[in-house]
Amino acid sequence: MIYLGADHGGFKLKEKIKQWLSEWKLPYEDLGAHKLDPEDDYPQFAFTVAEKVAQADDMTQAWKKRAKGVLVCRSAAGVVIAANKIKDIRAVAVTDLKSAKHSREHNDANVLGLSGDWMSEAQAKDIVKVWLDTEFSHEKRHERRVDQIREKEYRCGCGSC
Repeated sequence: MIYLGADHGGFKLKEKIKQWLSEWKLPYEDLGAHKLDPEDDYPQFAFTVAEKVAQADDMTQAWKKRAKGVLVCRSAAGVVIAANKIKDIRAVAVTDLKSAKHSREHNDANVLGLSGDWMSEAQAKDIVKVWLDTEFSHEKRHERRVDQIREKEYRCGCGSC
């Protein structure tokens, strides 16, 4: 399942992404915004998508079967910062095809952040497709680094864990 979320700054692009996912026959759930509201706030959508991905993501499955998220705001920065507050989320702001592929191969990113203001629909479509189609490399060095991130997430912060 692909969980989608966007504030007013990403609403238009999120609606296009839904069309592309339908064309590609990929399942998705739109978690909002469901209407354009210039006063809405991106954290609520980022948290909702990230929580759904974290709850549903079975890392033992192939990427195509795993839960993933796509978030859109004006810059992508805000939704990524918010999403990364949720355990087991590795959200990335992607600006081109190379960074989309890299974020999957090297970082096993499970939430994609896109800018509703700074990229064309054609760029966004290509980025989403490449990101969805790219598997994590499972190279030892990349697995080790992702494991280090997970390890930090699960410490309580007391200094003794």
